[in-house]
Amino acid sequence: VRLVESGGGLVQPGGSLRLSCVASGFALENWYMSWRRQAPEKAPEWVASIDGRGGAGYASFVKGRFTIARDNAKNMLTLQMNNLQPDDTALYYCAQMSGVGTEVARGQGTQVIVSS
Repeated sequence: VRLVESGGGLVQPGGSLRLSCVASGFALENWYMSWRRQAPEKAPEWVASIDGRGGAGYASFVKGRFTIARDNAKNMLTLQMNNLQPDDTALYYCAQMSGVGTEVARGQGTQVIVSS
């Protein structure tokens, strides 16, 4: 199992980024997948999830700004992030989740920095 994220970078407040997570060794469509993030000196926090049927859930701080999606043909998970704010600065990573909500596997992450 391998998860590789990309798409992070430096963006000004109000800007957008699209993160991608390519999976190998398993089929994303058969798993509950999540995006999580970890800011410096803070605990990891859940951002968004998508289940096997495509149902999505978001953390309250997303407030309609982020969209999680899955491309089964490419075995890829994405996170479209709009109206980014400095508080969104963090290492973002994708995770394969178990049925009880624990991480089965995760990627190394991609850094997002929101700053003017």
